Amino acid sequence: MRTSQTFSISFIIRKKKKQPESTILYARITVNGKSLEVSLKRTIPIDKWNQAANKFIGNGSEGRQINKKIHETKAQLYNIHDGLLKEGLLVTTQTVKARFLGSDQQHHTLIYLINYHKEKMGNVLKYGTMKNYTTTENYLKDFLKSQYHTSDIYLKQVDYQFTLGFESFLRGLPSLQNNGVMKHMERFKKLMRLAEDLDWIEKNPTKRFKLRFDQVDMVYLSKAELQKIKEKEFKRSTHNINRDIFVFCCYTGLPYGDVKVLKKKHIQIGVDGNKWIYTRRIKTNTMLRIPLLEEAERILEKYQDHPKVCSSDILLPVYSNQKTNQYLREITKAVKIDKELSFHAARHTFATTITLANGVPIETVSKLLGHTKLSTTQIYARVIDSKISSDMGSLRIKLNNKK
Repeated sequence: MRTSQTFSISFIIRKKKKQPESTILYARITVNGKSLEVSLKRTIPIDKWNQAANKFIGNGSEGRQINKKIHETKAQLYNIHDGLLKEGLLVTTQTVKARFLGSDQQHHTLIYLINYHKEKMGNVLKYGTMKNYTTTENYLKDFLKSQYHTSDIYLKQVDYQFTLGFESFLRGLPSLQNNGVMKHMERFKKLMRLAEDLDWIEKNPTKRFKLRFDQVDMVYLSKAELQKIKEKEFKRSTHNINRDIFVFCCYTGLPYGDVKVLKKKHIQIGVDGNKWIYTRRIKTNTMLRIPLLEEAERILEKYQDHPKVCSSDILLPVYSNQKTNQYLREITKAVKIDKELSFHAARHTFATTITLANGVPIETVSKLLGHTKLSTTQIYARVIDSKISSDMGSLRIKLNNKK
């Protein structure tokens, strides 16, 4: 019998729940004192098992078949143990069992993991999130092709060097800045964490990789800038419509995706007898209850007879994301505001200029924005504090100059 201080195989039986006189045969794998059992799917009468000898009692055909299965299984498990050592892989009860069952990580590849993630998460994650994952996955495929000259790779070959190589590959792409690179690395880390959770890899090679995002200045409109945009009349109706929807978001805090699907049923009478928006955020599924301010209500009334609104259940004629961003750039240029506006900027404007700057408590603002953590909203409060500090500094200079 082959022995090892760290690895051993034995066989046991366990009674069937509904047939206590019958048992199921199991192989017990022990590595460094930790054991794990694998069913051999063989039924043995309880009185025919010799636990001390680890064998079936008797010389009949049934006994010879069972004892042959035990002998072959033991040999197979020791061969698996030796194979894992030769491959330089970690020997654990899980890796031995996985290879015995034919489901160990040597059969799982990076592309298999990508496809598994698509299949399992396609109906869980939002369309935009899955679209971002697809971009990351395409970059991974490009990286494999350019650096490894292959279309796929075993997960066990994905190591820390691969992780650093992928980051370097992304940084070489002219279309990506640091934060874009970090977003793709973040998604890659999540994919490898999924492989770790599924026991497809023993060690996550991305765990040591630290994400390093650059701090980006928050873009929002001051009261004067917002008024400037509101008062501007454009020659093209598309610009006026886009401007109005942007302003609507400045007074409601709704992001682009949520305002695009805003329907008539989402406007209800609130506890104060006034109109409120009752909806859920697409991104987080968080319930939103937003009282309609006069400016936002005026915009809804303005477009209630718009053909696109009349012919559907939507509240506003929102353009596609691509067109919306194009029009916003043109609007910004026309009003001569040196800021890169987006619907995120509208949401930031609601949090800062419209609410916090007018004394709305941060806890209330957090609920209006649909934040699940108050710490997320506190970022806006720090922006307001910074602005106050800057304004007071300017005031001090003016006062000192008058002396």
